[in-house]
Amino acid sequence: MTTPHKLEMARDLDAEPLHSYDVFPVYQKASWELSDIPWDEFRPDLVRPEYVAFAIGAVMGESNSIAAQHGFFNEFADDYDFSAFVCLWGYQELQHHLAFKKWLRLAGTDVGYEQINAMRAPYPPGITPSATLATNIISEIATNHMYKCVSQVAEEPVLTKIMKRASGDEARHAREFIHYTARRLVTHPHELASVLETFYVYMADPEGRYNHPVSKFKGNLPELDGHITIDEVFRYFGEVDDGSAWDRIHKQLLSTLGELTGESVVKLRDIRRILAELPRPAEDSR
Repeated sequence: MTTPHKLEMARDLDAEPLHSYDVFPVYQKASWELSDIPWDEFRPDLVRPEYVAFAIGAVMGESNSIAAQHGFFNEFADDYDFSAFVCLWGYQELQHHLAFKKWLRLAGTDVGYEQINAMRAPYPPGITPSATLATNIISEIATNHMYKCVSQVAEEPVLTKIMKRASGDEARHAREFIHYTARRLVTHPHELASVLETFYVYMADPEGRYNHPVSKFKGNLPELDGHITIDEVFRYFGEVDDGSAWDRIHKQLLSTLGELTGESVVKLRDIRRILAELPRPAEDSR
């Protein structure tokens, strides 16, 4: 995860403005190809219905990267560096989508194009650009732990290897979304409230456990009526997790807010406290 030292670099407006220049070689070194997955080790005898449902949900969830890229390019039209990072991020997310899709075909099923295509429409802008970034921090951290947790209980070896690869990617994605959030808050400090609110809404909702932000935006598409969605991925995650993975997600999200705000954030009430202490808009304009 991003260290405080690196966040200080993100906040330094005199530092290298093209952070994606540094991200690219890191991602190249850590990248993998579909050919790196040992497809010949696929064990049809170990495929279970819940694995198939999980993989279908993963295909649906990862397919959102196209819509997200479109939304990012629109909302951050004045930020070349972040847009360059989005291109790197989007490639890896699409690879996850294709890897799970290939596994499904080995398992004798697939996801229809109509359902995938329904996810294509871009996301609307967030309350603020910083809130949009915050939503993606949550998404990446949650997905990182979800894949890691499920990979430890799934018995089909190829599916396990896909999840382990994807989990590492998601952790690196979270690190960079934190970087770009910290950088934006330097020049747009009034957007901090929207970041805190985004985290609080997700973490305080008792029904938000084992949910993904994508389901809040695209869970009611008519084309998905009766179809498996990303909700199945997190439902299964909740079924196999003994609570420790969710606790790690919770602690990591709070720790991230601590890094972004420079304050101690160990409980939800700390978020409310920081929000209450922020200057009111009227005071900002004086």
